[in-house]
Amino acid sequence: MVKICCIGAGYVGGPTMAVIALKCPSIEVAVVDISVSRITAWNSDQLPIYEPGLDDVVKQCRGKNLFFSTEVEKHVSEADIIFVSVNTPTKTRGLGAGKAADLTYWESAARMIADVSKNDKIVVEKSTVPVKTAEAIEKILTHNSKGINYQILSNPEFLAEGTAIQDLFHPDRVLIGGRDTPEGQKAIQTLKEVYAHWVPEDRIICTNLWSAELSKLAANAFLAQRISSVNAMSALCEATGADVTQVSNAVGKDTRIGPKFLNASVGFGGSCFQKDILNLVYICECNGLAEVANYWKQVIKVNDYQKNRFVNRMVASMFNTVSGKKVAVLGFAFKKDTGDTRETPAIDVCKGLLGDNAHLSIYDPQVTQEQIQRDLSMKKFDWDHPTHLQPMSPVGVKQVNVVWNAYEATKDAHGVCILTEWDEFKTLDFKRIYDNMQKPAFVFDGRNVVDAEKLREIGFIVYSIGKPLDAWLKDMPAVA
Repeated sequence: MVKICCIGAGYVGGPTMAVIALKCPSIEVAVVDISVSRITAWNSDQLPIYEPGLDDVVKQCRGKNLFFSTEVEKHVSEADIIFVSVNTPTKTRGLGAGKAADLTYWESAARMIADVSKNDKIVVEKSTVPVKTAEAIEKILTHNSKGINYQILSNPEFLAEGTAIQDLFHPDRVLIGGRDTPEGQKAIQTLKEVYAHWVPEDRIICTNLWSAELSKLAANAFLAQRISSVNAMSALCEATGADVTQVSNAVGKDTRIGPKFLNASVGFGGSCFQKDILNLVYICECNGLAEVANYWKQVIKVNDYQKNRFVNRMVASMFNTVSGKKVAVLGFAFKKDTGDTRETPAIDVCKGLLGDNAHLSIYDPQVTQEQIQRDLSMKKFDWDHPTHLQPMSPVGVKQVNVVWNAYEATKDAHGVCILTEWDEFKTLDFKRIYDNMQKPAFVFDGRNVVDAEKLREIGFIVYSIGKPLDAWLKDMPAVA
């Protein structure tokens, strides 16, 4: 029986291994992590991450051919194929600080693999890593090999949170990069056979190591670039009276462009986009490609500009101050159908409002009070370290109250801002919300989910990103 071990039981490792176990009943899959609380959660009825369909997959396989364990060395030593899915945070100090990926966790995983291995292994990069990481890992393993042969493969994940299980069941492509040697090609074939249990062969792409590593960074950079492009247009739409939804619909009808990732919003978030672009920027700078680095930097600059613009618009509309005012925040996750808050635009928007001394009442159907308080008190990039190595959250931000429904959040509020496009926000009773708010009552729609005209009929002053401005807002321009 082929044995697979995955180091790292996070957003990538857990779901990916669960689906491999489901689709390959003849393969034994172990997911290992040093975090006892995380492994305990994977073995319970309350999984540590929320992802539609994940519960069913885990329950079908757990205890049969899918195991979650803290016995890292035991499972690594027994495995034929080892997936490494550990954190690769952005460095906060030293060479490349603020841009380069910190490979500390990767390196310690590689050294541990070398220490405990007794037979030949295929080591698979699953975390997003900078180009040429495989080469570094290869060096660590070969210099500590004790006669054991290792083949390094790059198998980047292309999951979208909220649809991760469907993405794993029906991937656009599975990318496997390896060495162009007989041993490298054999390793590629071994991993290809795992995926071939359910993925059509024409969707499994085999490349060299560097192409596979760079393809992941490039894919995320291209997606983020589309979001920043439409968000840049949203600012122009507001200035000219155009409607960004109509513009992006017209643009997306061009088959060369297509309609996906053309929704204007308060900004992109998630664990990968910003981190991967910063990584790309650093690699370009290291290779003397300053113009290319500056091009990709602009994608992040526009994203930051969009978040600042949104906060400035809110403050300017509410008589140029939100000090002491209750503001309801609907949605904190970086997008709907996930509880993930990593790099969510809500963090910067909330911090901007808190900076003006607002009192926030936050509701998100999938994010806990503890997580929200932790996010609002953490420094940039701290989120990407394992939980037990993150700085302990202080007592919490005093002006923040986390509640468990939208009506409680909006009661007595001066303004409501919608920061995640949860479906339930489209069907709220806004008349009830309006009646219980301070007047004038404002709605700032950062995801364009509400019907602005209907809300205006109720009595709200509405700001929707990239839409023609309410007369009230024209009188109070936001200074960016």
